[in-house]
Parts: sequence; C-alpha cells; structure tokens
Amino acid sequence: MAREIEVILTHENTDFDALASLLGAAKLYPQAKPVVPRRPNRNLRDFLTLYWDELPFLQRDELPRGPMRRVILVDTQAIPHLKGMSRETEVHIIDHHPLSHELEEGMTYSGGETGATATILVEQICETNISLSPIEATLLLLGIYEDTGSLSYPTTTPRDLRCAAWLLEQGASLEVVNDFLHHPLTEKQRELYNQLLENSQSFDFAGHSVVIATATVSDYVEEISTLAHRLRDIFDPAALFLLVEMDDHIQFVARSSSEDIDVAQIAAHLNGGGHGRAAAALIRGRTLADTHQQLLDLLQEHIKPTVTVGQIMSYGVHTLSPETTVAEAEEMMRRYGHEGFPVVENGQVVGTLTRREIDKALHHRLGGAAISLYMHKGAISVSPDDSVAHLQQVMMKHGLGQVPVVKDGEVIGIVTRTDLIKLWSTPKQRTERPRAAKIAQLIEQALPAPLLKVIQQASRIASHKGYSLYFVGGFVRDLLLGTPTLDIDLVVEGDAIKLARRLSRQIGGRVRSHARFGTA
Repeated sequence: MAREIEVILTHENTDFDALASLLGAAKLYPQAKPVVPRRPNRNLRDFLTLYWDELPFLQRDELPRGPMRRVILVDTQAIPHLKGMSRETEVHIIDHHPLSHELEEGMTYSGGETGATATILVEQICETNISLSPIEATLLLLGIYEDTGSLSYPTTTPRDLRCAAWLLEQGASLEVVNDFLHHPLTEKQRELYNQLLENSQSFDFAGHSVVIATATVSDYVEEISTLAHRLRDIFDPAALFLLVEMDDHIQFVARSSSEDIDVAQIAAHLNGGGHGRAAAALIRGRTLADTHQQLLDLLQEHIKPTVTVGQIMSYGVHTLSPETTVAEAEEMMRRYGHEGFPVVENGQVVGTLTRREIDKALHHRLGGAAISLYMHKGAISVSPDDSVAHLQQVMMKHGLGQVPVVKDGEVIGIVTRTDLIKLWSTPKQRTERPRAAKIAQLIEQALPAPLLKVIQQASRIASHKGYSLYFVGGFVRDLLLGTPTLDIDLVVEGDAIKLARRLSRQIGGRVRSHARFGTA
C-alpha cells in the first residue's frame, strides 16, 4: 500500500508572501512537502535560482505519488484538485485574508489580522523555538515586507513589526530584501506601463479619487501588480484599478489606501479575491468595455462616503477683526487655548492669524499693532462638504494648522490639525462621527429655519466678542430625546445684555433686560 503524504501548497503567480509561507509551514510541519507552483513571479524565480539548495522546496513533478492525508494551503483559500486527494483528505488553510467560504467537513482555517500570512507562521516558529538559517529568515522577511510595503501599508500591524524585528535578530539580510523587492521593469512591462498611463482615467466616487487604467496586450505580461504600485505613486488616488486584456482573459488588479473602498468586495463580484487594500481577479468571457462599465457600476454601489470636514470640525468658532490688536489677539489665545483664529470683516474671511505671527510681533514689542499687518491674507477656507484629503492639501499649501469652515458665505466653524490627528485612531473610532457634529445636526433638524438663523447669528456675535454661548435647560433634554420644542434658554460666558442688544439691532425686536441678574 502506498504511503500517505502531506503537502503544502499556495497560489499560482506566487509572490514572496506565498513563498515565505510555504517555508514557514514547512518549518512547522516538517513531515509535509512544500511544493513551488509552476508560475512564480519573476523576482521569485531569480531568488530560487540563487538559493534553491538552501531551501526545502519541491517542484510539482518531484512530489511522491500516493494518497494525500493532508493538504496545507498557505496564502490562499482555493482548494486544489490534485491526484491523490479524496474525501478523506484533510485541508488546513493558513491565510491572513478573511475566510471567504464556509468550511466543509475535514477543513480547518487559521488566520488573523496581519499584513502578511508569513507573519502568522513566524509567530508560531518563534513560540516553538524553531531555528532558522539566515537565508530562511531573509525569505520570511521578504514575505512580510512585500505584502506590507516594507511595513508602510495601512494594513500593517504591530505583529508584522515584531516578527520583522525577530527575523532580523535571526540573521535576515535587509540588503537582499531590498534587491529582490525592487526589480527593474522588463521591456514588456514598460510598454504596458506606458499604455496604462496613457489610458488612465480619474473619477470621483463619494468624495474619493479613483483611477481606472486599461490596456490591451497581445502577449502575457507578468507581475502587473508591480505596475499598480508605480501608477499609484504617480496619481496618489484613494483606489487604483487596472484592467489588462490578454489573450482570452482580462486581468484585474486593485489597490486601495482607504477603508471606505474595500477592493476585495469589488473583486468578489468579478470572481476574484484578496483583502480590503489589495485584490485581483481573472475575468473570462467578457469584453474590456463591458468589464470597465461593470467596474464603474460596482464602485458606485460599494464605495462608502469619505469623511468630510463637517464630520470633524468644531462649531462656534471665535473670530477676530482686522483691527484687533496683537495684544488683544494674544489675550484671546491665552483665554481659549487656541493656536489660531479666522480673521473676518463684514462677515467674510479675509485672513488667518496663528500663534507664530503673534509671537513674532510681540517679540518686536508690537502689541499695539493691528493683526491685519501680520495675518495670512486671503479668503483661505474649506466647506463642510469638502473631503479630509482636500483639507490636507489646503493646510499643506498654505502652511496652516487651522482653517475656517465656511457655508453660504458665513464662517460656521474651524478645523485643525488636532481634528485630523483624531482620524488616526482605531477603525472603530474612526467610523463614529464626532459628538459635536452629531449635536449640530440634531439642532439643525430640531429648529425651524428662521429660529435657527437667530441662534446662529447670536453665536456669531458671541464669538466675535469672545463669549461662549450654551443651550441649557429643557431644550437640551428634548433635543437628545428627539422631542420638538421651541422653549430655548441660552447661557452666555460674558455680558448677556450686551449680546441681546447687539442681536436686536441686527435682526430687529425688543430687549427686556434685568441688570441685577445680568439676564435679558
């Protein structure tokens, strides 16, 4: 009776994470045979040419014959159909991608949220004190570095970094890693790259910039994913999609830098797979034009709206007038802890004043000078509907850490570097709209338009005078409960009577004040 065998397999068009995972599984399951696919990527072929004798791999035709007791799949979930497999064959999947299908009898899955499958295996190798040669450590590091963009992709986790550090301690060579991750393009790749560059189109989906590039070639071109990374460096989109027509099929490659664009979800509709930031598919029986249109439809359906300025901004901004003195502005900064103020004249933004300009003026003893001499001049602002990406461009272009938010010609708030930094929190936290934005939305929904305008005008007057204005009493309770009410009480940190009189002059009406209590 033939001896039962165990094999370790991965996907075709093998990348370094897949090859490294073959090695990692072989170290953990020494009785299993790691089989290199027939079509590894070019840089893998070069690596294997140099280091084949140092590694435990087999070619497919070297695999012993016999019934397969167990198949271990790494960096893939596609069940192969090999001679020797039967219903009794166990299948164990090790993959950092989420499980894409229900497990059948005899199948198991182990994975986790890591940037590379190699990371999952390196953790187990480290825990079981399995020794590695420098070449083995280098290959495992190549797997982690390639799938995490040298530990720079947003999908990179602390687990990836810890494993990379441990592999360096085992003798992994960063010089070798760099050599094999940065191959020059072949002539065919350069021709395809130029065609993709020429046929690239930019789209806007729900506030995200998306680039789709198409091409048609007569011969097979390998490692199209390499071209995706180079094109992404040029366009810097939220997501990039390549459609390359070859012979009887279309290759689909997708890359995303945004959690709002899950390219694995898009690829699944094209019979492909991957994870949220990188995916691919092989499409047969469709024309390039039909596939392009289907992709546009899928993007329209599946891309989530981008985070907008209105979701992260602060409402009730304090403003200064151009005639405000440097000393007065400095007092405002100390009082409210702000690092900058919008400068407003006749309701329009005319500049922005930052702590830097104030400090320079005070250093030269110019506290009595008007801030108009030192502010950043110009109507620099963003709208609440602008994307965070646009806000970042405005900040970088003008060198500002805070930008006023303008709606219908009026300043309604401010957005700062701190607001942007808050977006670097966990994915769960990022999906929760900031509390201030939610409350502002509730207020807009609860109040009739005329009354809302009165409240907004009172807020602007308070901000201009350096006051803080608050809703208090039953209105706050009813607002949170969603109960309509017009019984509104406001508390002012400042002179309430002056504010009320200023408001009445602007919108009309009479003021009934009580000087003894400071109310109106």
